Amino acid sequence: MLIYIGYNLPPPALATTHFRQNRLPLACALTKQGIRFLKLVAVSQESAAAAGQLRKFVAISSKHVALTTLSHLLSHSTSYPHLSSLGFHLYSLIKQQTWFQWNGKQVAELIAKLVKEQMLEEADELLAEVTSKLENSSDRGICGFFCNLVDSHAKHKSEGGVLDTCEKIRELIQQSSSVYVKQRGYQSMIGGLCEVGLPFKAEILVEEIRENGVKPSIFDMRSLVYGYGTAGFLEDMKRSIIRMEAEGHELDTVCYNMVITSLGIQGEPLEMLYRLKKMRQSGIPPSIRTYNSVLNSCQGIMSLLENEKSLPFSIDELLSRLQPVEVDLVRELLTSSVLDKLIEWKPSEMRLDLHGMHLSTAFLILLQWIDELKQRVLVRYETLPTEILVICGCGKHSYNRGESPVRGLAKEMMKSMQCPLRIDRKRDGCFTGKGKALTQWILLQEANSNQTA
Repeated sequence: MLIYIGYNLPPPALATTHFRQNRLPLACALTKQGIRFLKLVAVSQESAAAAGQLRKFVAISSKHVALTTLSHLLSHSTSYPHLSSLGFHLYSLIKQQTWFQWNGKQVAELIAKLVKEQMLEEADELLAEVTSKLENSSDRGICGFFCNLVDSHAKHKSEGGVLDTCEKIRELIQQSSSVYVKQRGYQSMIGGLCEVGLPFKAEILVEEIRENGVKPSIFDMRSLVYGYGTAGFLEDMKRSIIRMEAEGHELDTVCYNMVITSLGIQGEPLEMLYRLKKMRQSGIPPSIRTYNSVLNSCQGIMSLLENEKSLPFSIDELLSRLQPVEVDLVRELLTSSVLDKLIEWKPSEMRLDLHGMHLSTAFLILLQWIDELKQRVLVRYETLPTEILVICGCGKHSYNRGESPVRGLAKEMMKSMQCPLRIDRKRDGCFTGKGKALTQWILLQEANSNQTA
């Protein structure tokens, strides 16, 4: 292990494992210059050379490049976890630049990362510096920093960090007369405790709010529902939902998505189906996140996506290869208006935007979209717009920048189905084609299908 200015420099990274988009949250987007720098540091064999590379990088980089690189290193979903310990020294160098402006949220993220890396002396040093800086600040400003710190510790699943910071926020709440400080403080503590799997402690805080004659906010109750659900306490989750409704909080799309996500994590497809049906009956519209949560829990679909060469290319074929409960879940999604909201129809152009979709969702939406086109051409005898555009992104915000799993899936589907849409030469994240060519393709597909039948 190499020693690097007071702390360990990680060894060169081994070949990274390819992570699926639907299994990993997005990290802060890196610039190309940031990527080159991190790759260079990752293979450095000499600590002195690495130190020089850091100084040179900060000296020649713009404010945007330096800060996005730091943010990426501090992110809980960084693509360079073996370099996370370099964040403190990078921050120390950035702090010396003339353009530097103190950012409490970023400092909170750095402290949480240091605690996770067991660099406790550096974390304490930075926290003492912040405490001194905020000494003459308002209660609101101090509360804002510690709430950000709770959120950062929670993202890194640091139970100790969350509990310690909650104690500081409780002290501030008791001393302050600000209503904002009390509301914001309780909200962050409840959210942080639920995030690290301590919903019972969070509920104690919710009861404190009630004892003070205040109704808990929708954010507090959502956190409690999600905390119990993801921790596997489904009966407590249901109890919290009932209490939430009794206090006048309406269940919206966000809350339903939290419940559905929790049920997916716990492997409860029948309960998920019940919630989806109740969502529809209540007139609550599902969203892309609903699709993501439901489809990621369908093992049949996830297994199919493991081998893109043998994917089904119609809704009927897909349903024939799923388990009965998964069929019911997919059919429930198909009754929604999500696809309609994703498509922009104009006489001159039709757009389908796949941003925000996990691989499983993009797959089903593309199948739905193809079915919709066939309905318009073969049943309603409509003329398709002149230009057809499918936007899937080029991986700018993906875990590995420039590698878009959705684009790769769409490309394989277009190729296998011999669809006339192709990646646009000028827009790498888009598939384009002519409406006439797509219409001819649909007619040919229908003719071949009739002959086979």
